[in-house]
Amino acid sequence: MEAVKLEIRRPQIVNGIGLEPDPDWSFKSLLSELDSLEKKLNLSSSVSLPFAKTKSREIYGEKGTKRSSNAFVMRVSDEEFEDSEGENEEVRDRGLVKAARFNCNEFYFSSSDDDSDDQPCLDVQTYLMNEVGLVESALYELTHEHQLGVKEEIRNTISALETDLMNESEKSSSAHTKVEKYREARREVERKFDVQYQRRVAEGLDNHLTAVQWDHELKSQIEERKIRSDAAHEEAKRREKALQEERLRQEKAKAEAELQAKLKAEEANRAALEAERIAAKEAAEKEAAKASKANTSEVPQTEASGGPNATSSRVENDKTNKSELAGNMLRAAESALKLERERLQKLKELEEINQSLRSSSNQNFDSTGRLIGRLIRQISGNKDKVSTQASELVKIFNNPRCPQTISIAYFAQKVVSNCESPSHSAFACAHVIVLVTSQFPQAMDLVLAEIHRACIYTVPKHISYTKSAFESKEAYWKVIGYKEDDGKIESTTDYLVRLDSYMKLYGALVQTEVAGCQNVHGLKEGWAWLARFLNALPANMYTAVALYAFLQMAGFALFRKYRSQFMKMLNFISENFLNALRSQDDPDLRPITSKIQCYLEDKLFLQEPEGRTLQSSLLSNNMAPESDYHGPYHQQSMHFY
Repeated sequence: MEAVKLEIRRPQIVNGIGLEPDPDWSFKSLLSELDSLEKKLNLSSSVSLPFAKTKSREIYGEKGTKRSSNAFVMRVSDEEFEDSEGENEEVRDRGLVKAARFNCNEFYFSSSDDDSDDQPCLDVQTYLMNEVGLVESALYELTHEHQLGVKEEIRNTISALETDLMNESEKSSSAHTKVEKYREARREVERKFDVQYQRRVAEGLDNHLTAVQWDHELKSQIEERKIRSDAAHEEAKRREKALQEERLRQEKAKAEAELQAKLKAEEANRAALEAERIAAKEAAEKEAAKASKANTSEVPQTEASGGPNATSSRVENDKTNKSELAGNMLRAAESALKLERERLQKLKELEEINQSLRSSSNQNFDSTGRLIGRLIRQISGNKDKVSTQASELVKIFNNPRCPQTISIAYFAQKVVSNCESPSHSAFACAHVIVLVTSQFPQAMDLVLAEIHRACIYTVPKHISYTKSAFESKEAYWKVIGYKEDDGKIESTTDYLVRLDSYMKLYGALVQTEVAGCQNVHGLKEGWAWLARFLNALPANMYTAVALYAFLQMAGFALFRKYRSQFMKMLNFISENFLNALRSQDDPDLRPITSKIQCYLEDKLFLQEPEGRTLQSSLLSNNMAPESDYHGPYHQQSMHFY
């Protein structure tokens, strides 16, 4: 077979086939062009070729994807066949096919002796194939070469796939090995973590058990300390109780001594009054004897002529002189003195009953007295506080452990003695008294008796000083209420401060009105007190302080109820009482005189006194300690002269 040389030439048309060589054709384009050429040859040839294709070539790539094929045009010459054969191989290696034109005259088969071994095959081939032209032979050769190339490509692809498969297998094995190593490493790490976690759990459990043990030990120590502390506290309470009992015993003994001293003073006062009465009687008898002698010597016949009328006249004069002499010493309305005697008698009977109860019972009721005293000291100008304290006091009165008479006696004593406290609120204390006595009316007379015993001007009454009735000024001061401490009489200023406190409590009490409760000693009694005071008592330092304190507390309520009648009372005070004070020309009386005059001229009775209306919430002053509080009430009462 002659060598066929492929070359690229200008496009020509051979047997109706257009050849358009293109140096940039791809392998797909070449296959497509060959398919097109074969179709046209099959249509133009009347002889069926054994290698003629009825189906276009389908070219698959290395990855199995189908490739599209395009027709191409080739020209082949005999002399250039061998040269083109090498170029075709180079083109196939590159994947490109040069366009060429085939110029073959005829394909033929020759045999020789050397090829005798191949004869059977050639015979078979000759038998299978018919004689074809040069173009068909070239196409056959190209097809054969193409098949070889495809096979080679398939083998290469398979080899590449096998190589890739081996590489992937190695990679997979390597990855699997790495995964196993990583898994083993993770297991080792987790094992270490588990060991570390178990160690931490063990440490935490050990610490918890240690803490629990320490906690139990601490609790046991605390319990032991508490037991020791409770024992020490009980011992201290026992000692304190013993000290309190001793102190109370001493106070009781002191109170009894004071009571005995007071009784002795009253006895001395009565003796002095009796001596004064006897002296007055003797003086009156002497005067009567002198008068009778004079009348007998000067007018001897008068008695005879006068008869019994003259005798009766002398007796009446003697009685008048005696009553005037006694009236100059004790100034008070008879009705007021009667009420005072009745109240003091009730208090005396109650004390006797309580004394018999204490002597017949082994129980000590001093704790009840201390409780009542503490409740009264805690009274403040707050509505809720007043209601609470009154309820607690009522509960104590109803407590069967302590007799009611003893509780009431303690209440009367403590409520009056609390007046001397600097933080004492007269209006609040009066509200408590009204709330308690509305349920226990018998307690009001006992409270008033204690007030009368503490201050005679709440009766009202006044005892004048006379040298014939009293041994000294100190004896007189004791009678009107001065306190004696270690044999020393208190100053007049301190006495006036206490007098002011008692009168303010009394004035607050008579004007207090509580909704739903009856005040058994209300404004009616306050009006009677003012009338008795102005009718019977003289104008001096003591009475002026008492009057001013009473007007400060009760003047507003008295004016609201009595109006014009109360104004007449004030006019009487201005025209008589104040003039009597001014007439004495005493510098010590000027301050209290000015206060009463300002009260009348400025019409302070039209203004509600401070503290009369209880507050609905606690004030800052009420929260202050008793020892640190000094309100205006205490400060104003320090300046009377």
